[in-house]
Amino acid sequence: MSSPDPIQSALQGGVDDGTFPGAVLAVRLRGRMVYEGAVGYLSPQYPGSVVTAHTCYDLASLTKVLATTTAWVLLIQSGQVALDDRIDRILAELRDSPVGVATVRQLLMHSSGLPGWRPYYERIAATEAVQSGFLGSAAARQIVLGYIAREDLLYERGSRSLYSDLGFMLLGFAVERLSGESLDQFCRRRVYDPLDAHPLTYVPRGPLTQHAAPPGAALPIAPTEEDGWRGRMLCGEVHDENAFALGGVAGHAGLFGTARAVLAVAQVWMAGWRGDRGLLEPSLATRFTTRQQTVPNSSWALGWDTPSAPSSSGAHFSPESFGHLGYTGTSLWVDPVKELEVVLLSNRVHPTRRNERIRAFRPLIHDLVCREVLGV
Repeated sequence: MSSPDPIQSALQGGVDDGTFPGAVLAVRLRGRMVYEGAVGYLSPQYPGSVVTAHTCYDLASLTKVLATTTAWVLLIQSGQVALDDRIDRILAELRDSPVGVATVRQLLMHSSGLPGWRPYYERIAATEAVQSGFLGSAAARQIVLGYIAREDLLYERGSRSLYSDLGFMLLGFAVERLSGESLDQFCRRRVYDPLDAHPLTYVPRGPLTQHAAPPGAALPIAPTEEDGWRGRMLCGEVHDENAFALGGVAGHAGLFGTARAVLAVAQVWMAGWRGDRGLLEPSLATRFTTRQQTVPNSSWALGWDTPSAPSSSGAHFSPESFGHLGYTGTSLWVDPVKELEVVLLSNRVHPTRRNERIRAFRPLIHDLVCREVLGV
């Protein structure tokens, strides 16, 4: 790479133009960190709170691949379940429901017919108002499972893809049912501890102090939104309302971590794709990261997305690349052909989610990284 300055300048430009209060960008090429930079502040309200490479971010939907999808590979390679098993085989509550006949594969591909999102947290909050302690309880999780079971399908299964948090909620519940432990415990024991991917964790507790850290991690957390529903600035508790209503641990959101911790998990996916047997069986890693051809006009692999113009990964990532975005302002893209991994973590929703400048920033920063690192 010729110089870190162009990338650092672009990151700082994101702060200056209000794309985000602060951000961390980490780039690894052929297994070696070639760029790691941090800019801005945790919050403009606290100008002394400088972002560093050790800042933890709410990873939002990166949870879908770093937790849930990775957990499914482990369950499949251990023989506990198959991709074409129906979800009601695992979650008996879904028998005779519209979504019950959907397969694990269809849920991972966002082609189950389910809606993308529903404000279940509002119903949970209404019960909490008359039954203190219901929010985040096992009973609340069971109620949400019932809500999804009663959802009418919006389209014929397998006929299209519609990005669905609801489908990944079911996948998270199913991991817990198959493993006999909570999703956060399973991922910590089977993924994050073996990979030393720390800090990478769910925060399944109530709100923490402003700029506090997850349990066991003396690291700062970037705040997200000034949330009218919860009546406070969110910091150290999941931004996603439905994940919060489920106790902070869910298949679609809830994970917190640093850029280096994210890269620790990304590395085993790339290694598997390249045929190296490690945590993930290579044939499954390849299958999960390859665009599926069974759904028309879909860019989805299994859990992972793939580049499709215009892509948030820019113009230079190989067609074999895979990645995912997070609503809070996070992203991960992996090009296994070029052996390039890029993690961008930001809190673009601070202090409000109405800020959408990140859409234009993502492809630009990935194109710049490719020019500086690969010379394209």
